[in-house]
Amino acid sequence: MTTTRSGPAGLRSFLFAPGNHARRVEKVFLSGADAVILDLEDAVPIAEKESTRALVVSAMRRPRRAAAYIRINSFESRWCLADLEAVAGPWIDGIVLPKTESAEQVRAISMRLSERERAADMKAGSLEILPIVETAKGVEAVSAIAAAGPRVRRIALGGADYTHDLDLVWTPGEEALGYARARIAHASRVAGLDPPVDTVVLEINDPERFRQSARNGRMHGFAGKLCIHPDQVALCHEVFSPSADEIAFARRVIEAFQAAEAAGSASIQVEGRFVDYPMVDKSRRVVALGERIAAGRLAVVSN
Repeated sequence: MTTTRSGPAGLRSFLFAPGNHARRVEKVFLSGADAVILDLEDAVPIAEKESTRALVVSAMRRPRRAAAYIRINSFESRWCLADLEAVAGPWIDGIVLPKTESAEQVRAISMRLSERERAADMKAGSLEILPIVETAKGVEAVSAIAAAGPRVRRIALGGADYTHDLDLVWTPGEEALGYARARIAHASRVAGLDPPVDTVVLEINDPERFRQSARNGRMHGFAGKLCIHPDQVALCHEVFSPSADEIAFARRVIEAFQAAEAAGSASIQVEGRFVDYPMVDKSRRVVALGERIAAGRLAVVSN
């Protein structure tokens, strides 16, 4: 049986902003990102973590065009559950859970979200959980995390903490991330999730470094990327969006195959490329993504 999972689909860019900086919060909503993540974790000083909760809820209640998430503090921190109690509600699409290391953590957060949904008279399961896997323990547990429940629609990789945890050298080629990317992509596919979200790039003034990182993620089956600066959003969309030529070719593949199938053939050539059912399925995904991008997203008016 297929489980219906919560949360918006087809997201490419997830842009962070520290929840305690009003100007950055304002800019993040104007960036053109598919999703915004207001942060209560690493970007917020300890002295301001509690006071920032009300600020991010106030920001999320305003009209917006992007999907909206709040990154709470990690499950093991003393702020995590109080964060959930303060910020979970109909004004967001989901919660980002950093440093996720087990399915048990995800299920515990899901139970708390169910309580918040009942208190707010929300539909059960409305709020997504987006786990960020950023430790060796999290990577090894990623299959269980991916299967932890229907609130998990996609998983993200946190490259900075992951390379720190293992004392890896994070070079421009990103060889150190290959194992984690492969594990996350496979786990996501097996669990029936949306494709995963790739790591941030710390070099905010190096667009080519970002492009290369995004291409590396795309090559490993990731469909979007975490961003830490508004200038990275357009670069992200450049890599994770099909080009006009790719969409046009995909349409030609679909049309040609439909005609061939009607004539009794399920394997043909289109412009020198072999085409069968897997190729047609991939072409349909390309067209569907292109149509979602072209249609844009309806403005979300929060309660």
